[in-house]
Amino acid sequence: MARFTLAGIAALEFESAQPSVVKSIKQRDLLNTWLRLYARNQSLPRIDEYQPERIEDELPDLVFYTVDMCQQPPRLTIQSDGTRMSNAYGNTGKGRYLDEYLGARLAPIVMPVYHECIGRRLPAYTISNIDDIYGRIVAYERLLLPFSEDGTLTHIIASLKTISEDGGFEIRNLMRGGDKLPVPKLRTVIDRELFHRAPGRIPSGDVIEFG
Repeated sequence: MARFTLAGIAALEFESAQPSVVKSIKQRDLLNTWLRLYARNQSLPRIDEYQPERIEDELPDLVFYTVDMCQQPPRLTIQSDGTRMSNAYGNTGKGRYLDEYLGARLAPIVMPVYHECIGRRLPAYTISNIDDIYGRIVAYERLLLPFSEDGTLTHIIASLKTISEDGGFEIRNLMRGGDKLPVPKLRTVIDRELFHRAPGRIPSGDVIEFG
């Protein structure tokens, strides 16, 4: 397990994982597109070449960040604010530093995930549980994908999904509406099987016998 330490924040542990850890089919599609680009040279892709199919359908769940590596720890600026993030946090964050947007209660929980993604230069995937204003448990699934220009990590795209086993839930002010903080259930860095194999394909030269 990797560990991340930030001044004033306890070290967090992240499990090593493979792409199959991601539950959402749509998030898996986003990750697979990133993996295809990464696998060419085992290096971070550029954000301008990242063009998943039907990305327009995913935009409400996506947040785009620029990363300033000149500051320590690196600082992220929100460049666009997905509808889901705006609803969950109660207001738009476009143009703001992520740590300031999160505030003192949430930054110690959320920022280490982004910094782990930056430090490892690999996708990070987490699941946290949080109660909505009616006490229903909601799973908050976060996938972070890093990108670079000229070898320097410059951007992160976050895909944010929410789901509740109770069915319907209230997303408005989900992250700020109650006294309880999100409870981390899974923290991973996707550092294994960093390639995308199309399902159902048989490697050339393999022979399959039936009978």
